[in-house]
Amino acid sequence: MLPLKEDDTYAVLSDQGMADKDERGFYRHDTRYLSRYLWNMPGFGLLVSETPRPDRLVQHWSLMMGPDQLVGMRRELHIVRGGFSERLELENTSLKTQTVEIALEAAADFADLFEAKGWHKVSRKIDGFEYTAEDGLRVATHLSFDPLPAPPSAPDLSSEATPADGKTFQWRFELAPKQKVSLRLEGRFESPFEPHTPPLPDYEDWKKRFPLYMESGRSQRVLEQAITDLRALLFSLPDGLFPAAGIPWYVCPFGRDSLLTAYMMQPWASDVTRGVLAYLAKYQGTEVNAILDETPGKIIHEMRLGELSRTGKVPFTRYYGTVDATPLFLILLHQHWKDTGDMAFVRQLQPNWEAALTWMTDYADPDQDGFLEYAPNTNRGHVVQSWKDSHDSQSHQDGSLAQGAIAVCEVQGYAYMAYQGAAEFYRALGQVDQAKAWGARAQALKTRFHQKFWLPERKTYAAGLDGAKKPMAILTSNPGHLLWSGIVPDEVAPQLVKTLFSEALYSGWGLRTLGTDEVRYNPLSYHNGSVWPHDTALFIGGLVRYGFYEEALQAAENLFRLAMTQHDWRLPELVGGYPRQEGEPPVPYPASCRPQAWDSAAVVYMLRLIQEIDRKHPVRGVLELRKVRV
Repeated sequence: MLPLKEDDTYAVLSDQGMADKDERGFYRHDTRYLSRYLWNMPGFGLLVSETPRPDRLVQHWSLMMGPDQLVGMRRELHIVRGGFSERLELENTSLKTQTVEIALEAAADFADLFEAKGWHKVSRKIDGFEYTAEDGLRVATHLSFDPLPAPPSAPDLSSEATPADGKTFQWRFELAPKQKVSLRLEGRFESPFEPHTPPLPDYEDWKKRFPLYMESGRSQRVLEQAITDLRALLFSLPDGLFPAAGIPWYVCPFGRDSLLTAYMMQPWASDVTRGVLAYLAKYQGTEVNAILDETPGKIIHEMRLGELSRTGKVPFTRYYGTVDATPLFLILLHQHWKDTGDMAFVRQLQPNWEAALTWMTDYADPDQDGFLEYAPNTNRGHVVQSWKDSHDSQSHQDGSLAQGAIAVCEVQGYAYMAYQGAAEFYRALGQVDQAKAWGARAQALKTRFHQKFWLPERKTYAAGLDGAKKPMAILTSNPGHLLWSGIVPDEVAPQLVKTLFSEALYSGWGLRTLGTDEVRYNPLSYHNGSVWPHDTALFIGGLVRYGFYEEALQAAENLFRLAMTQHDWRLPELVGGYPRQEGEPPVPYPASCRPQAWDSAAVVYMLRLIQEIDRKHPVRGVLELRKVRV
């Protein structure tokens, strides 16, 4: 699969750069505007295919006879906001006149993203390249050509090659020896959701925001790819810039993903942080709505614009099914304030972060035991509402799934950070009593959390408490987030670090989501044994917080080396949890996003952590990460 993206528009193409079946196509606002886009070029073979930037595809196709090329063709596809442009340049490199016939098959099914992925089935009546949805909103695909094709032929309904609502466009070129001709094509995707939005920064200006250079050339290449991908992931909203969670299926606002991504990009992309916080504040929960999992003060999980979401067939038009986005909202705002000193923005969002605090102490803690919890959604929403959101990710030692309202361990760490941040906000605002109250709540949570979650026999924290307050006594990566949050008492931190680096949890590439000895361990499951780089990056942040500098550098080098094993020099969304074997790459997870926001951001976050280590305790001996220059 070859993904391309610019702003709110993206393409999911085959390795040859075509959309011909399955979920492939051109998308905007969770709608597929072209379900078929297939060049027929008889006799031509693909020699080179490159994506110099995530918005562009460059290819060279060749018509060969024996050892020599007769006709060469350069293809360049460029995704832009709301459409794309394409240029084919054909050159007769032979000494004889050559006749070239090419055709483009195009069709638009205007499927909702969830439908294109095969999760729903909808019957709709399409008028060529236009469609009016069930709720009356109109979408359309406009194609223009230079030179114009021959009149489009009627589709062959006896074949599956061109859908009934598609068209075939044909061209015939007579090329004299050494002659060049060009064919230009533009596609425009007309959407009912086109608000005025600020322009995205160009790639060169974006790179200048991150004045980071690594001594190792290979590490520098990983860094440069991550910075490029972070720019590619951006899309523009009226409230500012917003990072997509991943390409291709998550080009929409997400709460948890965007908050952690923006946190990891601090301090180099503070305007992205402001855009994320402003947008999430605008759509903060205001009422109790069981279908959407909405309650007052809660931060959204996901916002979709597709037809199925708009008409209520899936609940994601404005969906709040996450327990961790709300404390992360406060954590990001606090980090932004620390990095920029922008108290005016803190004051501007004060109604929002105060509403978030109320949600945490009231709606997220219905039994008032001090812990944030979620109840599984029975209205087509998410059953699990923490970051490991697979239905089978919350289990006990015997493999049985946890039941009832669940208090996940890392979320308590997030709450601790959020309460501490609130105390600092109030102190800066001169509200001393409020500052003391929230500081005391943070300390009380820290004490009670250790009492209820610590597993002395396993030297780790329970993954969570189930509805009966029974600990999930399994080895997971979640406690790495607890170190990041600072909720772990200093006296047990060394024991916890040793557990997290044990053979059961540390693969050599990073932390496994679940220990190898657990009943549900599966090295190629989504959340029960795989390795997620962003998960390990937060663990590295925790190691630095507690002064485990050499361990932090070693784990960071492992992630950089993971990226170096990849053909595109990217950290993948996740890899298999098999033990690292010298000289071998990690086993890939078959449906991993590339690029993915957490992991691209994790690279620049690790550089911030390395700089912090260098200031506090210079360490030598790590092969790839010996020096970071600013």
